[in-house]
Amino acid sequence: MARFTGSWTPSHFSRVLEEDSDLADAIAPGQLPGAIQHCVAGVIVVSRGSWEWQHQDLTPGGIGLLVLGGLLFRRVGIEGGFGAELLGQGDLLRPWQGEGAASSLTRTTGWRVLEPTRIALLDRQAAVRFARYPELTGRLVARALERARNLATTSAIIHHTRIEVRLQMLLWHLADRWGRVRPDGVLVPLRLTHEMLADLVAARRPSVTTGLAELARRKLVRREGVGWLLSGDPPRELLELESIEVPPTGEVKGFES
Repeated sequence: MARFTGSWTPSHFSRVLEEDSDLADAIAPGQLPGAIQHCVAGVIVVSRGSWEWQHQDLTPGGIGLLVLGGLLFRRVGIEGGFGAELLGQGDLLRPWQGEGAASSLTRTTGWRVLEPTRIALLDRQAAVRFARYPELTGRLVARALERARNLATTSAIIHHTRIEVRLQMLLWHLADRWGRVRPDGVLVPLRLTHEMLADLVAARRPSVTTGLAELARRKLVRREGVGWLLSGDPPRELLELESIEVPPTGEVKGFES
């Protein structure tokens, strides 16, 4: 069994489709009641703090870990540089995959639980139950592809020269998933420190502090409780990034060779 720092509590099971409405939507209405009862999985609950494992597959022969609720921060370091991603409800994880594999670069990976997190263990038994409903396979594969797209968007964001633009683009990108619309703007209720934002935008913490101060001065971003309040419209640079289309020929519109 993997080792978790902090406390972790095994539960009996979760009716996964009751907690993940997107997966439930894949099932025909007439089949849904039976699918809810059939598609169950064991659950672990991980408290806030660092999260470690012993490079061991928690779901041998199965699918992986499905986040039912909470927030995770994954940090990867290579030769003194760092990158990061945020993961939450609906994300499919296999944190042991690739760990310990031979690489020409020295790599370190760390995980932190930002909010208490419930994780469904989609092990071999759960995979057999889910296999009765092939529609679920497509939804789970889509989750993995969406995670890859989010990483590609973040990669494009960090190549922008100005740190304040990088930060504003990142926060609006996160708002697409986690944002809550309010009369005074869009709240991104994520517990992100300046150090975490620095990893997410590939910058140094002092530069992030300076960039956030500039955004606050322009009344575009301000700290709000444990989150961030965004005012005005999303930055033009992010809208342009999201409007890029890839036609069948593979030529990317908006860019010239």
